[in-house]
Amino acid sequence: MSSCSHVFLLPIQYDIFGKYGAIRQIRVGNTPETRGTAFVVYEDIFDAKNACDHLSGFNVCNRYLVVLYYQPNKAFKRLEVDKKEEELSELKKKYNLNTPNI
Repeated sequence: MSSCSHVFLLPIQYDIFGKYGAIRQIRVGNTPETRGTAFVVYEDIFDAKNACDHLSGFNVCNRYLVVLYYQPNKAFKRLEVDKKEEELSELKKKYNLNTPNI
């Protein structure tokens, strides 16, 4: 968000997203990996769906919004895969197996 600071965007986010229903919270990314992102949590799932349907592609400060549903299952599945790969690697080392990664 080069032309608009995220500090100044917070009231704009409430204005834009608040048109679709009651907002429980907005969490703005504060690390280099989450820079430019925000989580908008609605009180009602139907309000979230309505906002997602209408706001994806909306232009704010010469940037287009990409509005997605948060899918915790996908995030946790990736963590599980990483953990399993690490365990497999440790077992290969323990039993001196040099098989190629698939």
